[in-house]
Amino acid sequence: MEGEKPAQHVSLKEAHKMGPPIDGNLAVPVLRHGSMEAELYSPAEVDRQKPHDRDEIYVVAEGEGEFFNGERTVRVEPGSFIFVPAGTPHYFQNFSEGFCVWVVFYGPQGGEANV
Repeated sequence: MEGEKPAQHVSLKEAHKMGPPIDGNLAVPVLRHGSMEAELYSPAEVDRQKPHDRDEIYVVAEGEGEFFNGERTVRVEPGSFIFVPAGTPHYFQNFSEGFCVWVVFYGPQGGEANV
């Protein structure tokens, strides 16, 4: 349709070149559309993130490690899909060198469960 933007593609290689993260952010912004924000997150040594005010999805792109989901720890590897509801404590640990994840924030503050 006229006026609509085409689908967009960003390779992992291209996303790595967009870094480093901007001040005050742990991840590299990759794409925004409406309420959706996609970023590439590559924690270094220790994952220092705090609970977020929006729902988020992670997809492991490279490396492996462990993910604490607020209650238990699970092993993750390339292709692992993780959903984190807004406000849930979570972090990656014991991850390999070069570990990185796509992270997608979306929806309203407080998460979609509150809508």
